[in-house]
Amino acid sequence: MKKNLLLIAFISLLFKNAQTQTEDKAGKLSPKEFSIPPSPVFDLMGVTPSQINKTSDIKDFKVDWSFKSWRLNPNIAIQSQPFWELLYNRKSLKKYQQANPFMRKLASIDVSAGTVQTDENDRRIGFATKINLIKRKDPLLAKDLYADIDPQFDEEKKQLETDLKELKLKLDTTSNILEKPGLRDQIRQKQDALVTINSRRIAAINERAAIFISENWNSASLDFAFGRVYTYQSDSAGSLKKLRLNRNTGWGIWLNGGFPIGKRLMLSGLIRTTWYEEELNFLLRNINTGVEQEQAAVAENTIYSMGLNLRYGSPIYSFFVEFLYERKALKTPEEALKETFQEPANTQIVSNTVKWTVVNPNSLSFGGDWRVGKNVILNYGMRWILDSNLKSKAFVPIAGISCMMR
Repeated sequence: MKKNLLLIAFISLLFKNAQTQTEDKAGKLSPKEFSIPPSPVFDLMGVTPSQINKTSDIKDFKVDWSFKSWRLNPNIAIQSQPFWELLYNRKSLKKYQQANPFMRKLASIDVSAGTVQTDENDRRIGFATKINLIKRKDPLLAKDLYADIDPQFDEEKKQLETDLKELKLKLDTTSNILEKPGLRDQIRQKQDALVTINSRRIAAINERAAIFISENWNSASLDFAFGRVYTYQSDSAGSLKKLRLNRNTGWGIWLNGGFPIGKRLMLSGLIRTTWYEEELNFLLRNINTGVEQEQAAVAENTIYSMGLNLRYGSPIYSFFVEFLYERKALKTPEEALKETFQEPANTQIVSNTVKWTVVNPNSLSFGGDWRVGKNVILNYGMRWILDSNLKSKAFVPIAGISCMMR
């Protein structure tokens, strides 16, 4: 009960903080993205409600939390775009808008690192890098959308400075003391308007960007990513022990993209390849004595993943259903053992004891997301895992929170 109350308090505090963050600070352009997807490292780990996520170019720092139980485990990922931060995160849009296509692609590179704790108390640590290859719409490149904003506020600034100069001169020269309080009020109002002019300019840009995003939330996009995950056995103190040699430790590369179907639907797809070392456990029998000994071998294996996701909704909320299929390159543990182990003379492998980590090939997921504010999105879903004969193996609820650090 205490853990549930702690989780509720944590989420409430996060949402309250998100409402404060949605007040735009002067000099910061937001929103910059059509959606707030989970970090790529969480994609690779498979700990997100949807395994085939919407693609997006976040243009900011982001933090993700993943929950497979109602415990506040340190399941966290951090994501950022270093080239954007170094080259283009400025008050003006002009430098980014005038950059060539290659440099804008470079600005879309993001890096993420994260860690999760599994149900077996293993500690998973990983990193991933992603680049946007295709983006049909970019809210920061819609130049006509913002063309009149700078001239409008530049003209207002000049007028305010002129009015302020005249009012100060009048205050200094008037001999009527009854006029002075009114003049001081006018001067204060003009000064306040001048101080807030940049924040109001940013607010005008953001308002138009929000309209653009609401009309193009399901815009076509394609991302390429790669990453690496390590999974360690750990003790109650959190100390890392033996490295797990199964599909939870390995390299992955993938393509993730989507395109709109009308204003309400989006179809997304995923193609991923994961390379990893597979630990095989078996018994080796001495032919002469009949004595059996436990043995282990390690084989190189590959998993191919592909799937489709259909999403219905809007920029504020959406619901999805998806199917993901996975298969190993080495299909049986006996086949994998032949690739990597040669039994010594006078021994034989007890074939029915050869074991490895089972990968169930089919998963059907459904759920949705709710964009709480400009900077926070809540993801939720349920994953139905089935074996090759479509027999149910598990039904897993997963929730996640992503927060832009503005």
